[in-house]
Amino acid sequence: MNSKPLLSIVSSARATGTARAIAARRVAAALVFGVSAAVLASAPVQAASITSLVKSVKFDDDKGVASDLGTGLDPNALDEQGNPLLVLAAREKSDKVAALLLDNPKTKIDAEDRAGENALMLAALNGDLDLVKLLITKGAQVNKTGWTPLHYAAANGNDDIAKLLLGYSAQVDALSPNGTTPLMMAARGDHMSTAKLLLDSGANINAKNQIGLNALDFAKQYKAPDAIKGLSARMAQSGGQSDNAAAPQNGAK
Repeated sequence: MNSKPLLSIVSSARATGTARAIAARRVAAALVFGVSAAVLASAPVQAASITSLVKSVKFDDDKGVASDLGTGLDPNALDEQGNPLLVLAAREKSDKVAALLLDNPKTKIDAEDRAGENALMLAALNGDLDLVKLLITKGAQVNKTGWTPLHYAAANGNDDIAKLLLGYSAQVDALSPNGTTPLMMAARGDHMSTAKLLLDSGANINAKNQIGLNALDFAKQYKAPDAIKGLSARMAQSGGQSDNAAAPQNGAK
């Protein structure tokens, strides 16, 4: 005879029956939505694996990333903020992980985060010349609609990267959604050496954004002394007209 109290046996039977009923409903729901019970059961493990993968990306742990991808995880997976792994690697300057991801044929090199930023843009912003070179070599788009890698390089005065991008036919007067050019971004940050590089490459000093501001206006608004002095002298030299008086190259909105 079973030594367990009757109440315990009844409770256990009920619990077992309830567990079986719940399991049956999960399987039924999975079948209705075309998802196998095995996939349903593995969901928490998958979530945990993505968390581990994102952590490895942030710490530039290429071996950890390789191990996680080896289990079948997507190299284009997103973190909780919607950042593709390659974009996250560029943001964190995790160059070893970025190189690993770029060697994976499934990786989408121009994938964007929720703000429309891609890996090349963030590498240009961070001054990560080696990663910029690698991304371009792997086929990253130098020009894109809206904000471009050249805007981002100019914003932080990363001259070497701006020069590299221009060498790969970056549009010197690319327009952001509000009509801002890379020259305006250089002026805003008081990066006169970058501004000179852009002007020498044909940037239109008289170009205006949607609210009618040109690069010199940006320099004045953001109290950028070197840019104010340099752009004022450049405009005086040209009699108020840029060396490239034609309409700016567009190709972007």
